[in-house]
Amino acid sequence: MNERGEEEKGGRNPVLQLLEFAEDRKGFAVVGSVLSAASGILGVVPYVLVWFVMREFVQVAPRWEEAGAVQGYVWGAFVAVAAGIFVYAAGLLLTHMCAFRIALNMRNRCAEHLSRVPLGYFDSHSSGQLRRVIDMSAAQTEDMIAHKLPDFVGSLVAPLAFIACMFVFDWVMGLMCLVPIFVSAFSMWWMMGRDVPEGGRYFMGKYQAALTRMSESATEYVRGIPVVKVFQQTVRSFTSFYEAIEEYRRMATRYVDFCKIPQVAQLVAINATFAVLVPAGILLAHAATDFPLFLTNFLFYVFFSAFTTSTLTKIMYATETVLVAQDAVNRIEGVLSVEPYTEVSPDKARYPEDASLSLVDVSFSYPGSDVRAIDGVSLEVESGATLALVGESGSGKTTLASLFPRFWDAGEGTVKVGGADVRLIPTPALMDHVAFVFQNDRLFKQTLRDNIRAARPSATDAEVEAAAKAAQCDDIIAKFPDGLDTLVGSKGVHLSGGECQRIAIARAILKDAPIVIFDEATAFADPENEILIQKALGHLCAGKTVLMIAHRLSTVVNADRICVMKAGRIVEMGAHDELVCAQGAYAALWESYRKSVSWKIGGGAVDVA
Repeated sequence: MNERGEEEKGGRNPVLQLLEFAEDRKGFAVVGSVLSAASGILGVVPYVLVWFVMREFVQVAPRWEEAGAVQGYVWGAFVAVAAGIFVYAAGLLLTHMCAFRIALNMRNRCAEHLSRVPLGYFDSHSSGQLRRVIDMSAAQTEDMIAHKLPDFVGSLVAPLAFIACMFVFDWVMGLMCLVPIFVSAFSMWWMMGRDVPEGGRYFMGKYQAALTRMSESATEYVRGIPVVKVFQQTVRSFTSFYEAIEEYRRMATRYVDFCKIPQVAQLVAINATFAVLVPAGILLAHAATDFPLFLTNFLFYVFFSAFTTSTLTKIMYATETVLVAQDAVNRIEGVLSVEPYTEVSPDKARYPEDASLSLVDVSFSYPGSDVRAIDGVSLEVESGATLALVGESGSGKTTLASLFPRFWDAGEGTVKVGGADVRLIPTPALMDHVAFVFQNDRLFKQTLRDNIRAARPSATDAEVEAAAKAAQCDDIIAKFPDGLDTLVGSKGVHLSGGECQRIAIARAILKDAPIVIFDEATAFADPENEILIQKALGHLCAGKTVLMIAHRLSTVVNADRICVMKAGRIVEMGAHDELVCAQGAYAALWESYRKSVSWKIGGGAVDVA
C-alpha cells in the first residue's frame, strides 16, 4: 500500500476532493461560499458609509445642522451590518450541512472499505492509528468546509472590494495601502506555499504523521507502565515513545525557526498599515489643493486599516486549514486506496468440498517489500490431518498460515481450501470453514457470553455454555457472580492472558469449523493455564484439520507432519521421529529446545521439559 498520508501530494485541490464526498449536498458548499462572499462585500459597506458621515461633518463644519444626509448613512450602515450577519449565517448553515455530510460519508466509506480489505492489513495498521486517521481527518475536513472555506471566500472578496474603493478616492494612498497587503501575502506564501522541504506544504503532512506516531507510542507506553515502574525506569527507557517525542520536538523547532522572519514580517505588516499611511499622509498634505477633502480621504484609509488586518488574518488561518485538509484527505484516500478483496461473482464462486489445504508453487511479498516472505512453497494437508509449522522467527510460518483464510492473497501460485481456490470462495463461506486461535486474541467489551457467541450469533445459551465447558472455562465463570454474563473491559472485569485464550478457544469450539489454525496459543500462558489450554485445544482439534504454528517444540511431537521453514521456504518435512533421525534443521532446533528447557543452579541440572 502507498501511504499517501505520509507525504504531501500535489495535483488536485483538496476542496474539490472533499466535495466528492458531499454527494447531493455539494451545491450547499458553493451557495454557502457565495453567500459568504456577499457578506464580505456587505461588510465593506458600513466602512464606506461611516466615511461618508465623516466627510459630511468635515464639509459643513462647524455648521453641523446642515449635515442632513448623516441619518441616511447611519441607517444604511445598520441595514448593511444586519444583512451581512443574516447572509453570513445562512451561508454557514449551508456549509455546515455540507460538512456534516462529508464527514459522515468519509467515516462510512472508510468503514465499509476496511471491511473488504485483507485482514493482514490490520497487523501493520493498529486500531489506534486507523481510528485517528478516520475520526481526526473527518473532523479536520469538517472544520475546513463548515468554517474556513466560507471565511476564506468572504475574506478574499472583501479586500478586493476594499482595493476597488481605495483607488476611487486617492490612488496614491491606495498604492500605499497595498504595500503591507503584499508584504503579508508574500510572507504567508514564504511560510506555507513554497515548494521546499521545510515549508508548510510539507510540514503539515509530517506534523500529522508525528502526532499519529506519538499517539501510538503513548498507548503502548501506558500499557507498559507497570513494567516501567517495576524496574524504576523513565520514559527514556521506552525507546519508541521517547523517539517519537524527540522527533516531534525537532520537527516543530525546525519549522518555528523557518517561520520566524516571515511570520514577524507578516504580523508587522497587517498590524501596522498606519505606519505606512501616516508618513505618506504628511508628505501628501503639503501638495493637497483641497485640504478638507484630503483629510476626509486620509481618514478613510486609516479607518480601513483595521478592516485589512482582520481580513488578512482570516486568510492566513484559512490557508493553514487548507494544508490540514489536504493532509487529511491524503490520509483518508490512503485508507481507501488499499486494494480490497476481489468480489467473486455468483456464477464463478466455488465452495470447499472437504477440509484439505493446499499450496501450489506459492510466493508472497508484503506490500511495499521486495523480499519474498514465502518463496515457491508447495504443500498438501489432507482432511483431518495435523500439520505443524516450525522454524526461527521470521522464517515465514505465520505468513504461510495466513494465506489460507486470505489474510493476504498470494502474489504467485494457488492457495486452496477444500480443493477450491480461496480467491473464488465467497468470504462468508471461507470464514465459516476456518477457525482461528492466535497468541494475542482480544475480547470485545461485552459479556463473556457475547464474546463466545460472536463465533455463531445464532447459538443458544446451552451451546455457548457447552463450548465454555469444553474450553476449560469453568473456573473463570465460577469466580464471577454473574458467570457468563460478566462484562469484560474497562467497565467490567479484566482477564489474564491465559484466561482470554480459553475464552477465545471456546469461541472457536462454538464455531465448529472443519479447519483450525492456531498460532501457539500457549506461548504466553502460565503453567496452570497452559495445562487447561492444552485440554481445551484437544476438544477444539478433535476430528479437524489442524494447522499449528509452534514455538514450543514439545507441542508438535504428535503432529502428523512437521514442516521446518527457513527464509520463506520449506527445508524439511516429516514426522517428529523421522526428522530427529535425519539430523537436519529440525534436529538442530530440537536439540536447542531441549537445552533451553534444562538449566543449572549451583551445578545441579533441573529438567523443566
